[in-house]
Amino acid sequence: MLARMGPLAALLVATPVFGFSLSVDPSLAAGPSLSNVPVVAAVQTSAEGGEESGSDASPGAPTVAEQMQERGRLAKLHRALGIATWASMTGTVVLGFLQYWNLYGGGGLADTPCVQGDAIFGQSSCTRQPLPHLISSIATTALYSVTFGLSLRMPDPMNLSEGDSDYAQNLRRHKRLRWVHLAGMVAQLALGAIIANGDSFGLSRANDYSTLKALSTVHMAIGLVTYGTMTWAGTIFLF
Repeated sequence: MLARMGPLAALLVATPVFGFSLSVDPSLAAGPSLSNVPVVAAVQTSAEGGEESGSDASPGAPTVAEQMQERGRLAKLHRALGIATWASMTGTVVLGFLQYWNLYGGGGLADTPCVQGDAIFGQSSCTRQPLPHLISSIATTALYSVTFGLSLRMPDPMNLSEGDSDYAQNLRRHKRLRWVHLAGMVAQLALGAIIANGDSFGLSRANDYSTLKALSTVHMAIGLVTYGTMTWAGTIFLF
């Protein structure tokens, strides 16, 4: 229109709209490699009186083990919301494409489904806010925002993204991708607001058809890139 995506096998959590860590931050996802091994290691370190629980620790500050356990809890929620975000984004992308087809498909203005009288979802979708796409995009944005926020809140006292292991490299890649789909989400929201309220920006369908079509094409292209980036970020930890 900003984790491990687990059984995202359906893989259709693959939009911020063909739109995301709204990406599910795999680094936060619960799994044997993250929630079990690091936590166990942290617990053992604390039990042995390691420096994590030593005199340098601030009084009342959570131990490494406690932080990793909190990470595991947030990871489960992050993963579930990430899958929901991906599914919602998939619907948003599909609905956005159908709306694009209604307004600009078929060639010139006279050949579009809206002018021909056979618009998907009815002719009202040609002159009013595209409610199905609008509702879906709002839901996607809300889910994405929460999911992205969780990825930032996840503690990482053991610096799991450091090192040359496959997991660390994948985690770094996942974190970089989340900034890409976040940028895509922001761009989608801005363009979507302009396109849906063209009259407020001095753009009319009758007089500025080419301009609106160009903006809508860019909007759809960014949506597909955002959707693809979010899907990539989620599937990194699937295979």
